[in-house]
Amino acid sequence: MHEAAHSAARMNAGDRRRQLLDAALELFSRKGFGGTTTKEIAAAAGVTEAIIFRHFPSKQALYTAVLDSKTESCCHREWLAEIQARMDRNDDAGVMRTLAGKILESYRTDASLERILLFAALEGHELGLAHHRKFAQPVFELLRDYIARRQREGALRDYDAGVVIAAIAGMAENYAIYTELFGFQPPRLDDTQVVEIFTGIMMRGIRQKKTGIRK
Repeated sequence: MHEAAHSAARMNAGDRRRQLLDAALELFSRKGFGGTTTKEIAAAAGVTEAIIFRHFPSKQALYTAVLDSKTESCCHREWLAEIQARMDRNDDAGVMRTLAGKILESYRTDASLERILLFAALEGHELGLAHHRKFAQPVFELLRDYIARRQREGALRDYDAGVVIAAIAGMAENYAIYTELFGFQPPRLDDTQVVEIFTGIMMRGIRQKKTGIRK
């Protein structure tokens, strides 16, 4: 016990911050913001509450830092670059496939961020939801504008572009929640096959008939 405390005392600031973020992530993802106390986080990290407030001025600041760290680790830049490349090629199915695939991947790799966001929605924790929107809204707008452009070009049916994006994201999100969080047994298909099915459903619904495509 004393050896562990002595070792913890020698931890540098960067490592200590990472330790606190990891402990907070685990608790926020299981109990939400309102259900988690800094005392619990300190106990999970094996430190005193004073150590937490030495690195973070408040529980909210720690919560925001957790969201920041998870968002940065989700490789948003690489994913957005892939989406942009498909949009540049007018690869409509590829855009749908990439979006659905990324959503499923985020749950399979580490569902902790999704759990935190679900708690934020249930708790009405507006700061947590606003933080998420800050990152998600630009992506939504990028995809919505792409769909709208492809509709003007006659390639896609003239449905509301935002609803089109919500439809493909909703299929993937609900499937991930059922199979990853609710414990439903997935069908005998891997996620790649599931994404292909979702993409096929979407493209059959929104692709314009060839005769309607303007050359």
